[in-house]
Amino acid sequence: MAKKSVKSDRQAVIDEIRKKQKGADRRRGFAIVGVCALVALIILGLAVYPIIKRNRDLSEFNSLKLEEIGAAASVCQDVITKPSEGNADHVDETQQVEYTDAPPTFGAHWNVAGLAPATFERKFYTANDRPELESLIHNLEHGYTILWYDETAKDDTDMLNTIEGIADKFSSDDENFRLKFIAAPWTSEDGEDFPDGQHIALTHWSAGGNGETDTSKQVGVWQYCSEPSGAALKSFMDEYPYTDSPEPDAM
Repeated sequence: MAKKSVKSDRQAVIDEIRKKQKGADRRRGFAIVGVCALVALIILGLAVYPIIKRNRDLSEFNSLKLEEIGAAASVCQDVITKPSEGNADHVDETQQVEYTDAPPTFGAHWNVAGLAPATFERKFYTANDRPELESLIHNLEHGYTILWYDETAKDDTDMLNTIEGIADKFSSDDENFRLKFIAAPWTSEDGEDFPDGQHIALTHWSAGGNGETDTSKQVGVWQYCSEPSGAALKSFMDEYPYTDSPEPDAM
């Protein structure tokens, strides 16, 4: 009986150890699952937060008219014009065109369906997804106004939000030609800097006036601004509408 009692006691100890081990393994498993779930939530939060913050930042512009967004028009310099060239001058999409102006408002350009001009639907681009200059020049030929923003504006959260808020005013499901607008970045790889203290450039390719058909009257149009200004943009587009362009009836 004594041997059986010792053996029974030993088995009880073993069973208790196994029970504790199973409990520890179960708790360890729960802990691992918990940590994994926490990590997944953090990753999801990091991915979703910028979207939520962006939507919140842009929501402040929803109730504002275009001319109420950003700085006053006085932050912009006088409009500059320059005789243009390159109307209907299409080059192969493998060819990079050298533009001398920063940014260019006219010149030779690509002409490829789905590539050049850039799509009407997109109104705001970053340096990561912006079309090539040769595509955007084609947009200008079709009557678009382009708001270019430099790297200083790109790195300024308030200015970038304002630019995107302006661009959002031109978003629509309709193919309304009056919404021919694009906001796009100008980088150091594209060419020279804007004039000192200027971080925004409004550009248009003018035919020389509404209904003008004399190509010799075409001009490139610039207006540089130290900050984004919806008021300045509205005045600029009123003065140089999409109809005042070499090919206003093209998308």
